[in-house]
Amino acid sequence: MSPFWGSPTASVDWCEADYRFSPIVCELFNTVSSLAMVLGGILGWSLHRRALEGRFSVAFGLLAFVGVGSAAFHATLRFGLQMLDELPMVYLALVLLLILVDDRPSRRMGPWLPIGLAAYGAAITALMSRTRGSVEFWTFEVSFTALETFCVLRLLALYRRSDSPAARRLIRFGLGSYFAGIFVWYVDLRFCGFVAKTLPEHGLFNPQLHAVWHILSTAGLYCVLVATGHERLRSLGASPRLGRLYGLVPYVTTQGPWIRAPVRSQ
Repeated sequence: MSPFWGSPTASVDWCEADYRFSPIVCELFNTVSSLAMVLGGILGWSLHRRALEGRFSVAFGLLAFVGVGSAAFHATLRFGLQMLDELPMVYLALVLLLILVDDRPSRRMGPWLPIGLAAYGAAITALMSRTRGSVEFWTFEVSFTALETFCVLRLLALYRRSDSPAARRLIRFGLGSYFAGIFVWYVDLRFCGFVAKTLPEHGLFNPQLHAVWHILSTAGLYCVLVATGHERLRSLGASPRLGRLYGLVPYVTTQGPWIRAPVRSQ
């Protein structure tokens, strides 16, 4: 029987066995776990759309969009849907970079920063969409890793500058969760034979580490965005407070006028 979505055309095929658990979903665990990003993005947007600036709403929206693209990609392993997964990841990293660099009222970056980031995103989009195979995969990995690295450096600077124990804890948790996700992503990619064959041969199961990456990276990105939003509010003179929805999901609120009003008056 031929695959439901046809032969894979994506530049990478992950360690989960294709169509093993469903006749119409290529990688079931990777597909379902992608919905964690959708949930995280929707929660972040709904909890913060009136407390934080529009750039944070864009970031949470892109997180949800990455989840949609990731689910479509893993369900089909088609190249076009791979772009729907990978390119929004680049765009999200660019928005996060903008948030982390242009993070204080005293630092006026001007329009050149968003214009430059948009131009970078357009160039990467053109390059990735016009290449195939390992060239496309490594173009994405190198560009995304460069953005990741810069964002991490800026987060560490924010962590050192912050005097809020709650925000610092959230940054630590976010970075720890994200780096743990990168580790399991790498193991799944580079040691697939051990994960998918050796472990089952010894009576163990494939731990579906790429699906774990989806969950850990979502938790990490969500917490980083909340902590960054908290520090941004403080830099604008607001009085933010970190809380937890149902004692579990962190969020930030602020007392006084809606944050967008003082931002416009600067």
